[in-house]
Amino acid sequence: MQPATDLARRLAAQAEAVCRHYLSNGHREGRYWLVGDARNTPGRSMFVRLKGGDSGKGAAGKWTDAATGEHGDLLDVIRESYGLINFKDVADEARAFLSMLPPEQEPRFQERRRPIPSGSPEAARRLIGMSQPITGTIVQAYLRERGITDLRGTGNLRFHPRCYYRPDEHAPTETWPAMIAAVTDLDGKITGAHRTWLDPLSRDKAPIDTPRRAMGDLLGNAVRFGIGGEVTAAGEGIETVLSLRQVLPDMPMLAALSAAHLAAILFPDTLRRLYIARDNDPAGDGARDSLIERANAVGIEAIVISPALGDFNEDLRTLGMEHLRQQSRMQIAPQDVARFMALAA
Repeated sequence: MQPATDLARRLAAQAEAVCRHYLSNGHREGRYWLVGDARNTPGRSMFVRLKGGDSGKGAAGKWTDAATGEHGDLLDVIRESYGLINFKDVADEARAFLSMLPPEQEPRFQERRRPIPSGSPEAARRLIGMSQPITGTIVQAYLRERGITDLRGTGNLRFHPRCYYRPDEHAPTETWPAMIAAVTDLDGKITGAHRTWLDPLSRDKAPIDTPRRAMGDLLGNAVRFGIGGEVTAAGEGIETVLSLRQVLPDMPMLAALSAAHLAAILFPDTLRRLYIARDNDPAGDGARDSLIERANAVGIEAIVISPALGDFNEDLRTLGMEHLRQQSRMQIAPQDVARFMALAA
């Protein structure tokens, strides 16, 4: 018998104990353990069979997530709940739970389902699929703390209550609530995800080394707000773009997530005028110059909008909504003032 199969069988013999330990946010109902997902999120969409045969579809320890279609065994639960990547780590954790001695040599683990590479577009789509709307969550509170209250057209922002964070490959995995942003291509296909880990106490970014990270295929793509057309605004950060959108709520916008990616965004065929919402720093200057050159080369009018301070969120928080509205009014084309600008309350 293969070691992975043997480990899974031994775990299945103690299925309820495994669930109570690794899926502690769930509960037992009859012959099943119910929980939100294999990452121990509260909920009921995933069910683990606690009793059953040694193999086959109805075997003990088998689980299915009705929300995502994912399925697996208790080794997968250990991997997902602890955010482990290598099978050696999964096996070591399983043996520790089972009080088994480690073998002298670790054989290769053959997964029953195709593994999803960490950081891939597939992993990004899976993360987004596991997330939920931001209404009433810490994501909404975090944005409000930054003066961002009008969240129309922000369906590409999601909330994950226990998003994995690992400082490096040698550090233990932590979980923090996170704002998840879907990165999409020009056709709307999800190619990546951006994570902003949050501190539920301060409603600020989590106190970790890198509270923002992106995954997947980012180059040329972006986090999009609103449906693009002849006019679009593009900036670096999510909060920066959403700040400008507080006074231009009907203008389609996108966040490229960095200055380098802003310079490389792809232009839809319908685009005729591009507003470049630059950050006030050397990287922002470089992105601005590159983007102007690329846009002009294909006949797109490029207009730069500049903040008074470091970026538009700093303007919004420090100088206020009315200042941001007036500064934006002076920098955009007159026809777009009437078309996109929100009237003062």
